Amino acid sequence: MIQSFLPYIDHNTRILILGTMPGVQSLARQEYYAHPRNHFWKIMYTLFNSLPMDDAFSKKINLLQEHAIGLWDVLENCERKGSLDVHIKNQKENDFISLFEQYPQINTIIFNGKESHKYFFKKFGQIKGITYYVMPSTSPANTMSFDKKFALWSSCF
Repeated sequence: MIQSFLPYIDHNTRILILGTMPGVQSLARQEYYAHPRNHFWKIMYTLFNSLPMDDAFSKKINLLQEHAIGLWDVLENCERKGSLDVHIKNQKENDFISLFEQYPQINTIIFNGKESHKYFFKKFGQIKGITYYVMPSTSPANTMSFDKKFALWSSCF
């Protein structure tokens, strides 16, 4: 059984980016999107004209929070061999009902990949007042080019 991280959300958060469950390297480092070939941080830093990227995870989170962006996962825990979402079983979703009660200012959810979207909608359906985007996974398992991923992700902001 593996556990997700606590959310990186504050009372300024308007946009919430949701993954499914951190991968093996992210869990080992206790940092979201820690795999060196994951495009997530490069997309964010490019989007906000903040290159070069910081190495410190806390500074990466600060960049998101400066732009009213929060980060979490749809699943609280699950069983999974490796990092691929297709191997997830016995999952439990995070408590989004309580989250949206605590942070009612969140009005946009961006799903990092189709699987996070699938798990969220299966449990919670569409929540009134939220705009949803399903973006291509930033994972290195998704072989789409960085430029194509960046163009698609840019459309959400």
